[in-house]
Amino acid sequence: MAFTLYSLLQAALLVVNAIAVLHEDRFLRNVGWGTDQGIGGFGEEPGIKGQLMNLIRSVRTVMRVPLIAVNSITIVLLLLFG
Repeated sequence: MAFTLYSLLQAALLVVNAIAVLHEDRFLRNVGWGTDQGIGGFGEEPGIKGQLMNLIRSVRTVMRVPLIAVNSITIVLLLLFG
């Protein structure tokens, strides 16, 4: 498989899919990344863990509907062009 722009976009889509399917109660809380961990005080900068949790929550919230469309388009393109 050659390294093309399409394969790079496909890899990015797989990463976003992986982030979107992480379930907070089943997986993230067992690893120690639940919502109750990492709550800082007022005016404190969030750490890396808090920023990653915000990113995961944002991806799950914002990308839920667009991921369905992008995955469908990707499947159709793979079926048509191999």
